[in-house]
Amino acid sequence: MAERVIMDEAAIQRTVTRIAHEILEYNKGTDNLILLGIKTRGAFLANRIQQKINSIENIQVPTGTIDITQFRDDLEQVSTTMTEKSYEIDVDITNKVVIIIDDVLYTGRTVRASLDAVLKHARPKKIGLATLVDRGHRELPIRADFVGKNIPTARHEDVEVFVDEIDEQNAVIIK
Repeated sequence: MAERVIMDEAAIQRTVTRIAHEILEYNKGTDNLILLGIKTRGAFLANRIQQKINSIENIQVPTGTIDITQFRDDLEQVSTTMTEKSYEIDVDITNKVVIIIDDVLYTGRTVRASLDAVLKHARPKKIGLATLVDRGHRELPIRADFVGKNIPTARHEDVEVFVDEIDEQNAVIIK
């Protein structure tokens, strides 16, 4: 099956810039704003959005990561005694506006797990969702507030996001 490049490096940069502006409009600035990227590629995208917001507003928005592993519903052995926070950030996110950032929105199960991870240990004022790519095929009633690109896909297709930080290239490819 042929690969199709859906977004190249320039398109990803433009999209990150647009999402950063949309988040600032949504939140009416940077007050009480927190960015949490879902590991792994969502975390790198969150850092890029943080840098873009910093270049626009000259304010460093607190940014951290979420590890959803223990909250996934497709693992057989999930621990019911979760005492450690599944997100890493240097500030308290209670009563803040938290934007969860992921690379691809597909079934919605990753986002559901990230919500569980956050809500287990904090009570944000509001939670939003940003994704670089929305490929459809939702299994849960979840939608993104900020979407880089909607890409209609077949279930058998794979959407791969490459980020320079770990893949040495920036691209979104359908296989």
